[in-house]
Amino acid sequence: MSDLSRLILDHVRDIRDYPQPGVLFKDITPLLADPEALAAVVDGFAGLHQVDKVVGIEARGFILAAPTAYRLGAGFVPVRKKGKLPAETLEASYDLEYGSATIEVHRDAFTPGERVLIVDDVLATGGTARAAVELVRRAGADVVAIAVLMELAFLKGRERLDGVKVHSLVIV
Repeated sequence: MSDLSRLILDHVRDIRDYPQPGVLFKDITPLLADPEALAAVVDGFAGLHQVDKVVGIEARGFILAAPTAYRLGAGFVPVRKKGKLPAETLEASYDLEYGSATIEVHRDAFTPGERVLIVDDVLATGGTARAAVELVRRAGADVVAIAVLMELAFLKGRERLDGVKVHSLVIV
């Protein structure tokens, strides 16, 4: 196990039955509160690819994607839950491990051909990540990769992301 993986695992706590019974929630707030751990994660993401834009998926993906974009000298684009963006949007719906949802991105968030890194905290079933990939592509940009802090391998989310590179800093 790498030093970064150990650092992440030491700073993520499990919360049972949140947000509903049967779900084991991965709480990253202790990691976010530690400046050295947060910097190591951002450096880990920023070392993956040179891109034009970094997408952050609401809400914890914002926290990791924005400093990654800054570190890369790239723009930051939020992908938000339906109804939260003020201008014209593209939307995609998906299922997740405990329900369904719709996410949106501004229609003009990307220039055709831009290289995009999608960042989120956890890759679980892959529904959210797949919807984000769809939005970026529909807007005319190219998805270089998806980068996540933690991948829950037993949920097989990576299998729903055919043809997209997935970088997980920790796989559990």
